[in-house]
Amino acid sequence: MGEWVVHEVDPALAVVVERGLPALGAALEAEVEALWTAARARLGGALFNGRVFSADRIARDRVAGHFTEFRRIVAQVARPELFAELALRPLAVNGVVRVRDGILIGRRSLKTAYQAGKWQLPPAGSVDPGAADAGGNIDLAVQLLKELREEVGITATRTALGAPICIVEHPGSHVLDIGIPVSVPLDGAAALALHARLGDGEYEPMRVVAEADFSALLAELGDTVVPPTAIFLSRLGVIGAAAGARHH
Repeated sequence: MGEWVVHEVDPALAVVVERGLPALGAALEAEVEALWTAARARLGGALFNGRVFSADRIARDRVAGHFTEFRRIVAQVARPELFAELALRPLAVNGVVRVRDGILIGRRSLKTAYQAGKWQLPPAGSVDPGAADAGGNIDLAVQLLKELREEVGITATRTALGAPICIVEHPGSHVLDIGIPVSVPLDGAAALALHARLGDGEYEPMRVVAEADFSALLAELGDTVVPPTAIFLSRLGVIGAAAGARHH
């Protein structure tokens, strides 16, 4: 499938909407709809065709793109060769949540449309129109804090966000994960209690892992961990560069 691609970004990265939703030809529209219908049937109709930001151009200081339909992304994930026609690179925020005694990691629900059953650093979620202002400028912090509240149960008043780490691009689906550090002044037990009480079920189970234990955990979990996890942890110095490269 190829190597995951890392895009370096500036701390003050701008993400902007520059155009509207492009139309599809009749044949491509029919194929997208068929793949979407199949995905909804497989997942019990739980999918919602919302709008998701897709990057058209990526530079170190600026990501420009448009809002596309989630069903188009589902179709491209199901058939990666459709990238030649759809050219979608959906952007997702991906938090690296540090609590007092470790970092959160969770296994994605088997009911998700993307990377079901895989371990990753939560929260993670596509950038939707709620993160954009009237001028088309996207605030990644708004999206990340929304995902943190919904998926983990932690509110914005308990957090401090760092600068973006980098963007990691999946070689098949072309999903873009942008890593953002999050500091939470809670111990792991309190964070897990919030997740159990307020989380939306996106991750089960959720764990808190001491930073010194992460290299061993990633080796144990092997291919069930999504590669951006090791890349982000390596960039933050939690694991060595060699360990990050092995999972890339």
